[in-house]
Amino acid sequence: MAYIKIEDLSYSYPETESLALDNIKAEIQAGEFVLVVGGSGSGKSTLLRAISGLIPNYYKGSCNGTVYLDGKPVRNIDRRQLSQKVGMLFQNPESQLVMTGVEREIVFGMENIGLPNKLMRRRVAEVSTALGLSGCMRTAVSALSGGQKQKVALASILAMQPSVLVLDEPTSQLDPVAAEEILNMIRHLNEENGITVIIAEQRLERCFHLADRILVMDRGKLVYQDRKPKAVARWAVKNNSPFIPPLARVFAGVNYPQVPATVKEGRQILGSYSNNKCSRYEHPEEAKLENFNKEKNILDIQKLWFSYPNGKEALKNINLGVQAGDFVVIIGDNGAGKSTLLKAMNGLHKPGKGKVIAAGRDTRKVSVEQLSPYIGYLSQDPGDHLFLPTVREEIDFTLKNLGLSTKGVTEEMMEQFHLTPYADINPRDLSTGERQRVVLASVLASKPSVLLLDEPTRGLDYSLKEQLGNLLLRLNEHGTAVMMISHDLDFAAEYAKNILLMSEGSIIASGNKYEMLSNSTFYSPQISKLFSNIEDDVLTVEEGKKVLLNLMESNEVKALSL
Repeated sequence: MAYIKIEDLSYSYPETESLALDNIKAEIQAGEFVLVVGGSGSGKSTLLRAISGLIPNYYKGSCNGTVYLDGKPVRNIDRRQLSQKVGMLFQNPESQLVMTGVEREIVFGMENIGLPNKLMRRRVAEVSTALGLSGCMRTAVSALSGGQKQKVALASILAMQPSVLVLDEPTSQLDPVAAEEILNMIRHLNEENGITVIIAEQRLERCFHLADRILVMDRGKLVYQDRKPKAVARWAVKNNSPFIPPLARVFAGVNYPQVPATVKEGRQILGSYSNNKCSRYEHPEEAKLENFNKEKNILDIQKLWFSYPNGKEALKNINLGVQAGDFVVIIGDNGAGKSTLLKAMNGLHKPGKGKVIAAGRDTRKVSVEQLSPYIGYLSQDPGDHLFLPTVREEIDFTLKNLGLSTKGVTEEMMEQFHLTPYADINPRDLSTGERQRVVLASVLASKPSVLLLDEPTRGLDYSLKEQLGNLLLRLNEHGTAVMMISHDLDFAAEYAKNILLMSEGSIIASGNKYEMLSNSTFYSPQISKLFSNIEDDVLTVEEGKKVLLNLMESNEVKALSL
């Protein structure tokens, strides 16, 4: 008998008629690693909430069908018992952190089920060490970065030692190294401890190869499932679905006879040819931009130092100039100072030493509101920006607040971001990805000179990231400078011009994307790792497909007929 059985499950949220889940049927065996993929708003998070018992017990709404855990309906299991069997990590860690300190947060769940102190101390030591939190156990949760908060939330769940781990985009705020560590630990728990893992993730290159089963969601329906990632990749290409990782997209996209699940498998395929070095691949030149004034910086940062009230030095001697037409992605580990730097650029943080000149104004002498027509800013958490009852009013507010006309602009932004169906809905009732799009539409409505984006692709699926990237390129071509923090190296490889690497509050290195993202051990996109030492300067899926087609032609490899 299946450990988790989903039987004819349909669900709609309160005060909505559309089905968030539409007649879902699935079985999950004990100890399986299940990956749930699909677009923003496809029902992934809702399905995870149903499995964890939050639907309908917490979210209410209309629910038909049943989710069984070990033969018992989840909705009938006592909450105290269920919390020890199923642990869920939400997309936004802020929504499940309830205590002020890190150690108190990890202990909170165990205290509520009455575990003895000796056992609690041992579990805290285990999870804090495994997640790299030992150094901040006495730290206030509010002082942590977004990625660190995500680790704390996960630690509090793992300390309960559930038999089922339900994870909603657990690596969305983590740098590549931390994300790899988390997924390796989850894989270890699955393989060595027999914990059943159900994970929804947009960054498929991180976990596609780990899955025992893949479920594909679309508009509330379970449209496809398979135990073989390679079969899912073939299905996705045939059905024009973007929900496969870049590596699989390259091979399946040219109908190569094999579809590797890992970079190692892909490199073995390429290395099997005695003459695997193609004629040098020339990456496309950047589009010629309009004649911008390159002698004057829109943003000029000079010898910037900044410390938080607790004395932590977050920025150290930052020197940086931002000009019209720049498109820079800032990368680095969690806590490197990336978000702090963006907040210094728009005046939220005033310099301790040095200067930040934004649009010709010293940020120490003007308010954030005075800078907002020129400097657009999107924080890590879209909820920080949302306070009005409808999507339309959120976008209107930006324009009205800046004294701009709303005529036609709001409708244009809603259409660009596929928000028209949600125009009169409260944005806080939308999915994380949809809320992200609302905030982006609000920020971009004023057409700022500089756009500061802190993890804007978090919660966005592949197709929406492509739309966002193309929109940013259009703005960029007309002079808008884009400064963007991201752990999404594939997005950076596709759309950025330059990369800036930060660590411990300092700028460590910067340069064009081919220089910075090629041949890096950790900060490289999946395609660059595939072609490393085989073909230079290959970063994107389209570049990879061109190189692979050349390789197939030179070695007379026949494409698979579909």
